Amino acid sequence: MRDHRWRRGSGGADERAGSGPARPRLPGPLHTEGRWIVDQNGRRVKLASVNWSGAETQAFVVGGLDTRPLDELAALIADGGFNSVRLPWSNQLVEDDPVVPAEYLAANPDLQGSRALDVLDEVVAALGRHGLMVVLDNHRSRADWCCDWIHGDGLWYSPEYPEAAWLADWRTMAARYRLAGNVVAAELRNEIRHEPQLRPGPTEATWGDDHPLTDWRAAAQRGGNAVLGANPDLLVIVGGREFQTNLRGALSHPVRLEVPGRLVYAAHDYRWYHSALGHYPFFAFNLWFRFGYVRTPGHPFTAPLYLSETGTCTNPHAGERCHQHDERFLRHMTRYLAHTDIDFAYWPFNGTQGTGYSRTYGDAETYGLVAPDWSGYGNQAVLSALRPLRLPTRGPRVGRRR
Repeated sequence: MRDHRWRRGSGGADERAGSGPARPRLPGPLHTEGRWIVDQNGRRVKLASVNWSGAETQAFVVGGLDTRPLDELAALIADGGFNSVRLPWSNQLVEDDPVVPAEYLAANPDLQGSRALDVLDEVVAALGRHGLMVVLDNHRSRADWCCDWIHGDGLWYSPEYPEAAWLADWRTMAARYRLAGNVVAAELRNEIRHEPQLRPGPTEATWGDDHPLTDWRAAAQRGGNAVLGANPDLLVIVGGREFQTNLRGALSHPVRLEVPGRLVYAAHDYRWYHSALGHYPFFAFNLWFRFGYVRTPGHPFTAPLYLSETGTCTNPHAGERCHQHDERFLRHMTRYLAHTDIDFAYWPFNGTQGTGYSRTYGDAETYGLVAPDWSGYGNQAVLSALRPLRLPTRGPRVGRRR
């Protein structure tokens, strides 16, 4: 079993004990000032991320380790100009911590026989060696693909994994990576939504009504405070309701955490959340109304906004085409990201599908940034569209010399 302890390295960076040369300098603990994420010197830090899927599924490990060595994949993310990775995980991973099946680690013989949390440690360490920050994302309770209304896990708890387990698992993860200097944020739950499996009880998430079984705002405060109790340096990221597309509740009932300067709101947006993709001003207003308004300065609800999932078709299956509106969605979304300069995470980095319902393991990942053979970035047009968005254009001390 690998030693998952971390130690403070030299030069302001952190490194895994025995993990090789010191990693590039990272910005250190982050906090928020108004609508911005900033470092210890008050300089804006923009999260320009990719999502690396897999550890949330029954594979219990990020994708691609059957094809390429871990360090090469971490280097590929950094070479793409990204500075951070959103890492989905499940409560089942934390509580069961199974040995990762050998077939999912075929290109990484040094990881063979390791348990899921030990492999996740190695992934975090590899990303750190390449100067990449990590956002831990509680994606599901039971390990599987996500998300729909059929396969459960719509709220932050389930009969198998009650709220007490969710809170305990977050304390475990926050404490485990407390000395890992590249782990900077905790996204409390992915895509809160209607959960029909909880019938005859309440099934619809609410915001601000204090119902103990449905009030996601109250639960997020409990979860965020649990995270900060174990690691007060983390940012706490809270998504909205309705598959993370609706943050309107924060307008009148903003999230309040016990540690100030830690709250970031998150949203998701894909083509299918738009009934039409007409002129850009209508698209931009729709996003402002649903979640973008939280960036308005000077209000009780003001906070940074992280678009923690968005993406478009890159690798259509043989004989198929991307949706006719995918190209327009990409144009509108990249224009919106450029105009607002908000933090973002592309879904997904993966070149191939993982395990889970509606998945065919090893098939091309339709939205993947990486080619299906994981050798490099596949759709260069999409990568080029993201390239100008990765550096901040506004915010505290942007453009000033260090």
